[in-house]
Amino acid sequence: MLTALVPTSLLGGLVFLVAFLYASVGFGGGSGYLAVLSLYDIPAEITASTALSLNVVVAGVALINFSRLGHLEPRLLWPFVVTSIPFAFLGGLIPLRQDTYRVLLNVVLSVVALRLLFSRSNEAAGHLTRFPSWPLALFTGALLGLLSGMLGVGGGIFLSPVILLSGWGTPQKAAASSAGFILLNSISGLLGRAASGTLQFGQYGGLLLFLGILGGLAGSFVGARYFSGAVIRRLLGMLLLVAVARSLLAWLG
Repeated sequence: MLTALVPTSLLGGLVFLVAFLYASVGFGGGSGYLAVLSLYDIPAEITASTALSLNVVVAGVALINFSRLGHLEPRLLWPFVVTSIPFAFLGGLIPLRQDTYRVLLNVVLSVVALRLLFSRSNEAAGHLTRFPSWPLALFTGALLGLLSGMLGVGGGIFLSPVILLSGWGTPQKAAASSAGFILLNSISGLLGRAASGTLQFGQYGGLLLFLGILGGLAGSFVGARYFSGAVIRRLLGMLLLVAVARSLLAWLG
């Protein structure tokens, strides 16, 4: 039986909302689901498995919707993935003190969020889609993978802002790349849980996955078709600031 800070009847609605918002910018919403599920008395293994599974299905449907409209650019995905995966493993081997971890994570996310919210976009001037060279993309993927592994967060939360702030692609292309990046890494994590026997779902697992798919479909459809580049940049910046605020509250609490 679930006990919670908010009524159990709101659980599905909150998951749908998180999926909608995150999918609109190409994210899976893993941190958002963890925040929602943490309000309920759910075992840690079920919480982690549910959040990771939601990440897979939401990022997957986001990738499909953005790709169908021609926003997926392979040159903004595969070079980063090739080096990010092994370097994320290496990053996971680097021990960080709890205080160091929180400071590093919040500083990085805050700087990126503020740049997205207040820097001018080059989109109108036609300076986007100057793709990075392969060496630069491979190096960037390795750096993002190492940082993601050290901090234990999805690489898409870094990849999308890097693409935007570097002028390598439009917000829609960045969202598509982020969705693909998150999908591949989340599948890897899900397989690892299955192999270790820690993949578990509670009584609401199937329903939450269904609502996550609906939210992901709706959010990515709206983001890919109707959100302007400026809207996606600002929404992405606000979501990053929410992640920072949530981390600080947990730290102070």
